Amino acid sequence: MDKWRRRTRAVHAGTRRSRYGEVSEAVFLTQGFVYDSAEAAEARFEAAGEDEFIYARYGNPTVRMFEDRIADQLGYEDAFACNSGMAAVSGALTALLQAGDHVVSSRALFGSCLYVLEDILARFGVEITLVDGTDNAAWEAAIRPDTRLVFFESISNPTLEVVDMAQVVRLAHARGALVLADDAMATLVYSYARECGADIAIISTTKHVDGQGRMLGGAICGSRDLIRGPIETYMKHTGGAMNPFTAWTHLKALETLDLRVRAQAEGAARLAEALADHPAVSKLRYPTHDAHPQHALARSLTASGGTVLAFEVRGGKPACFRVLNALEIIKISNNFADAKSIATHPATTTHQRLPQDQKDALGISDGLVRLSVGLEDPEDLIADLTAALGAA
Repeated sequence: MDKWRRRTRAVHAGTRRSRYGEVSEAVFLTQGFVYDSAEAAEARFEAAGEDEFIYARYGNPTVRMFEDRIADQLGYEDAFACNSGMAAVSGALTALLQAGDHVVSSRALFGSCLYVLEDILARFGVEITLVDGTDNAAWEAAIRPDTRLVFFESISNPTLEVVDMAQVVRLAHARGALVLADDAMATLVYSYARECGADIAIISTTKHVDGQGRMLGGAICGSRDLIRGPIETYMKHTGGAMNPFTAWTHLKALETLDLRVRAQAEGAARLAEALADHPAVSKLRYPTHDAHPQHALARSLTASGGTVLAFEVRGGKPACFRVLNALEIIKISNNFADAKSIATHPATTTHQRLPQDQKDALGISDGLVRLSVGLEDPEDLIADLTAALGAA
């Protein structure tokens, strides 16, 4: 398999066939497993082999196929599949931290990630320092010799800030800290977490992997020692494992992931060009577009800005709501990375509970729209957006 290219491995990596020789991967909808003898059960509980399973919360053949394939796609040794993206984030952080540890994180995070850091981990004695993720000097000042872990979104949600990942990794590793990158916005296809040296890449497989609005899921990818050590130990005892049917749908989805994401990213780039000079738009954010303040950094890290862009509508919330309500093809929802194009108003939905000063600091204005570009024809999406912006 080493000689195969990434798109080929997305179809074949990690395949385990039963004695029936099925073409499509089998889905093992079982929570438990039968042993030939009491001695065999004892031996498996003492040390389960590579393809030996005990209980679905610990592992399952279908889930293991998906873990192997997703780890391969992101370039890591191993992965643990979780029942949601937030289960992956909270599980990885909790498995690796204890009271008295210090964490440095970018402040531009999804609201639930901020809650895990500031409300849950801080409650149990973990010290949290939040920094401007775009400021390398701020990272250098905040990361201490006793810092246990550094956490950030490679491309932030929803304002699409870009972290200089290679530099932050260098700073963290120089002080002995682990680096966890939430890679959902970057996408599996254009991910650069492994290339930059991040110890763990966390993704919400609900997004591009499923990509069709069906299943919740997440994955923690990293070295085998981390994944099969503290992370698996924590996850299997706290119930965060992925459902086998979800893993099977994800395996099927990985077969078309590269095609879907490339088409969506191409569409997003075209929409960014169409919106850049629109009189109703006061600000455009698409990582690799010239209008993005960090476009040079983004281009040095990745071949594409991804499938999501953000823009501000002149006139604030009233004008923004008129635009959203005038859309015909693009749907109003709070997910992203779906086959259907989705528009989100973060200030009143995904980031509604943030205090106003935090929204202001993150750039989440009342006029901000996060636009996830789907698989529709880009010309139809441009026409839909242009007509809707006329309502502003």
